[in-house]
Amino acid sequence: GAPGDVNSNVLVARSTGDAQLDKAVWQWLSWDKNQKTKEQIEILLQNGKHKELRDRLCCRLTFGTAGLRSAMGAGFCYINDLTVIQSTQGIYKYLERNFSDFKQRGFVVGYDTRGQVTSNCSSKKLAKLTAAVLLAKDVLVYFFSTYVPTPFVPYAVQQLGAVAGVMITASHNRKEDNGYKVYWENGAQITSPHDKEIIKCIEECVEPWNGSWNENLVDTSPLRQDPLKKICDSYMEDLTKICYHRELNVQTSLKFVHTSFHGVGHDYVQLAFKAFGFQPPIPVPEQKDPDPDFSTVRCPNPEEGESVLELSLRLAEKEDAKVVVATDPDADRLAVAEQQENGCWKVFTGNELAALFGWWMFSRWKENCSQDADVRNVYMLATTVSSKILRAIALKEGFHFEETLPGFKWIGSRVKNLLDNGKEVLFAFEESIGFMCGTSVLDKDGVSAAVVIAEMATYLQGQSLTLAQKLVDIYETYGYHISKTSYFLCYDPPTIKRIFERLRNFDGPQSYPKCCGIYNILHVRDITTGYDSSQLNKKSVLPVSKSSQMITFTFQNGCVATLRTSGTEPKIKYYAEMCALPGHSDRGVLEEELQKLIEALIENFLEPAKNGLTWRSA
Repeated sequence: GAPGDVNSNVLVARSTGDAQLDKAVWQWLSWDKNQKTKEQIEILLQNGKHKELRDRLCCRLTFGTAGLRSAMGAGFCYINDLTVIQSTQGIYKYLERNFSDFKQRGFVVGYDTRGQVTSNCSSKKLAKLTAAVLLAKDVLVYFFSTYVPTPFVPYAVQQLGAVAGVMITASHNRKEDNGYKVYWENGAQITSPHDKEIIKCIEECVEPWNGSWNENLVDTSPLRQDPLKKICDSYMEDLTKICYHRELNVQTSLKFVHTSFHGVGHDYVQLAFKAFGFQPPIPVPEQKDPDPDFSTVRCPNPEEGESVLELSLRLAEKEDAKVVVATDPDADRLAVAEQQENGCWKVFTGNELAALFGWWMFSRWKENCSQDADVRNVYMLATTVSSKILRAIALKEGFHFEETLPGFKWIGSRVKNLLDNGKEVLFAFEESIGFMCGTSVLDKDGVSAAVVIAEMATYLQGQSLTLAQKLVDIYETYGYHISKTSYFLCYDPPTIKRIFERLRNFDGPQSYPKCCGIYNILHVRDITTGYDSSQLNKKSVLPVSKSSQMITFTFQNGCVATLRTSGTEPKIKYYAEMCALPGHSDRGVLEEELQKLIEALIENFLEPAKNGLTWRSA
């Protein structure tokens, strides 16, 4: 039979000798209507590549910290037309069970600008198929007519009263990847138990329904609406709620450079600056337009710092712009660099930016709140692997600080809960440069964060201060918080498991390490198993998360360090922070102590040489 000709005798003739695999191959070739991905499986079959077929066809996608995420290409555990159709069918089934008014209230679909020619796969096409599944079932679908920042989807879900939404994006992952991020009616990413239940529903209806492949439905169905103009206008108007110094912004002589990292950010950041009264930021021309190959950067992640910000820093020098803002490809995260007196650039870490945002959002609240406002009603949040600087500010200023598990989905849900109980949430963050200023969007948002940083820099310039000087000032006031985050690459899941199991049985079965080199350990918290030695009942207050590895050590010298696996990439990440009280401000001593502790942590607990881990290429 010719390729694409699925008659059973071809398949029988090419049996793999494994009944489960034969069935999976047969399903794929019967169901996949994308010629390119179908051919990828046919070629593997013809060439007898059974191991690779098994890897591609005998496992399914699961929800990580940011929804479904994987490489684009053929297979049930990859992102492609068929798996996106299957996922959407499962979501349809789940929503139909949960909401009687699902079809009337509708569903939001957004997408970024990723794509892969060899699989005939692009975010827009996957979004059209997502919409098609729902439109074919008579669901009202709000399908954006062009690419949007990720935060526009949760924002639209809330604004339009939809039951849920999907954003097709892999954020700052490598160019081979794509993803499927799901938001619930509250405008936050889904958490358990929804994710587990949706996976069950997906497994109940894996065969594509009639109409699911009809990607033209978004152009022909009367049930499709384009929310772009309404949502964009409304978002920009809501943004002005966190604009406090419009008159300064209008007059400022400060210039800003913005890079959108070959992603969706350019138009939206320009509009946001306009909404705050600024002149538009100077765009990096080579990176302003979408490019699924991300051709000018080694990797599309602004977290990597100076090495990936090269073009924007050189442009800023040429234009005499003191501040560079970089949004990641789906514009939900923000990196910031500032030129110092000596001409060098300081690229702020996520934790340093959070100290600035925390100080700013609280001091603006204080200056603008009504006479009878109660500071005890005010909250800020961070994920547990992020800096504790907000805790220090909260203790001194009298507001509340709370921690969540890693991943903004936990922050979004908790913030919604606080708002529903009449609390005021000013700011939330995760150290991987994800910031939420205000509560118009219950997710991280690089567009709003960019313009808030611009206003902050403008205000500080009026006081003859730079962002970097203000940061030191914050640390002097609230105590130095010196942190370092990095990672090792590990492509072998059993090795990762072995590393963490060794820590759980360090001095014998079920006994965690009592020291790390010369550093004594005070407490251990293991989110994977739910153990916490600091609690009376030895149970962790944060929810257990069995599917990922994560252990936190609190040391006698005040350092807190966490080892965890990434929810979206093949990484073991480590996070360590020294927290000093105000007045104990010998920064050099703290930095040296932290560095030595991290070296001990890596050598004793991760053993990179023995485990074949690859250092992050700095």
